[in-house]
Amino acid sequence: MSKQGDTRSNIVNVKDSTAALSPSIILDRITHNFGARCVFRNVCCTVKPGEMLIVSGANGSGKSTLLRVIAGLLTPSTGTVQVMADGEKVVGFDSRRHMGYVAPDLVLYRELTGAENLQFFAELHGVRLDRGATIDLLTRVGLRGRGRDLVGAYSSGMRQRLKYAFALLHNPPILLLDEPTANLDVDGIAIVESIAEAQQRREGGGLTIVATNEPRELAWSDLRIHLETGA
Repeated sequence: MSKQGDTRSNIVNVKDSTAALSPSIILDRITHNFGARCVFRNVCCTVKPGEMLIVSGANGSGKSTLLRVIAGLLTPSTGTVQVMADGEKVVGFDSRRHMGYVAPDLVLYRELTGAENLQFFAELHGVRLDRGATIDLLTRVGLRGRGRDLVGAYSSGMRQRLKYAFALLHNPPILLLDEPTANLDVDGIAIVESIAEAQQRREGGGLTIVATNEPRELAWSDLRIHLETGA
């Protein structure tokens, strides 16, 4: 792995991509601090259509933090995140409309059913989600027939599957996946792999960023950033 400047990350090109230039994400010298502690420093990378970036590193190295910065949920201490769509820069809340996000800290409303949760998040995205579309989403993530069940009665694996339904409901060109197969059984892992493959094949070239240390998932990468602790 090659160092880039004084960055505490390593970027590896696993294979070349000849995809079009949209959507893309440009990380330009991203640094993030929590108080006096620097989590990571000067992370630089460009992710193009059809590519998958894997972010790896030990616990506490900042994998989840970097994904939250990319998602616009945290502001970096220094540096910029540029989100491009169809060759145009997308800023502010509009950038989130281009992203689907799956993470352990994603909030589910346990007192609502799976279908009601989906409807709530669809309204936040300005998406009209009818019954047929809801069934299609639940079927895609292996929850067909469970949409009327309260999320409070779901297993951890079922909740993880429902998060994927949230991420996919507005058909985003960019997927951000933090610990993508956490709590999933063999069938659930296969569903995630199918979603990731479909994202890379989508028209115009989908883009995926994954935070993981799982060997099986590391093998998915086109690009890799390895974050080191003690930056």
